Formats: sequence, C-alpha cells, structure tokens
Amino acid sequence: MAQGRGSAGGLVTVVLGVAALCLLLAQVAEAATYTVGDTRGWSFNMDSWPRGKRFRAGDVLVFKYNPLEHNVVAVNAAGYNGCSTPRGSRVLTSGKDRLTLARGRNYFICSSVGHCQSGMKMAIVAA
Repeated sequence: MAQGRGSAGGLVTVVLGVAALCLLLAQVAEAATYTVGDTRGWSFNMDSWPRGKRFRAGDVLVFKYNPLEHNVVAVNAAGYNGCSTPRGSRVLTSGKDRLTLARGRNYFICSSVGHCQSGMKMAIVAA
C-alpha cells in the first residue's frame, strides 16, 4: 500500500514539473510586439526610440505611417550608414508593416528622398 502512494506522489510531482516547464517555455517563446515610435509612429528622429527597450529575436515591430509620404526598408549596416537601399531590398509601403527582428543588429530606413538623411532611420540590437 505504501508503495502505491509513493508511486502516485512521484507521478504527480513529474506531471507538475512538466506543466511548470511548459509554462516557462511558453513565456520565454512569446514574442513581444512594439509599435515603432509609440503613438507618433514611424517618423523622423527615431534613433532614440529603441533606448531603454530590451529586444529579442522574434519580437515584432509594427511600423505605422502615412504610406503616401513614407516607407520602411530593412537594410544592412552600409545601407543604414549611407542612407541607401541595397539592391534586392524589399520596400514596404502599407503604412502598417510588421517586421520580425533577427538576432543581432537590425537596421531600418525610410527610402523616400531625404528622409533617412533627416533622421528617419533606426538601428535595433536583438538578443
């Protein structure tokens, strides 16, 4: 009889442990969603917006903007530093674009004439 109770107790412990592990993994795996620029949206002088935020690979950035005036282009470091759109880059123009962060440095610019040079660009590091 004592053996039966011990086995059931061990099984309960294992089941609770697995459940706790699943909950922990679900929390870790859940990506955060950020609206770029908060209520201002994707606009000029965006370089300070990422400060104080902790981004992770898989997090989603939502770029809200007027598509008649702006766009979003994910670029490499050279594109970011030179405000240029590398060949083959996808220019997003919906005004409500969603981009998923990759691990490491992520760079974004607006390729409308003069906008990137006027500060409509952003660099984010995702862990």
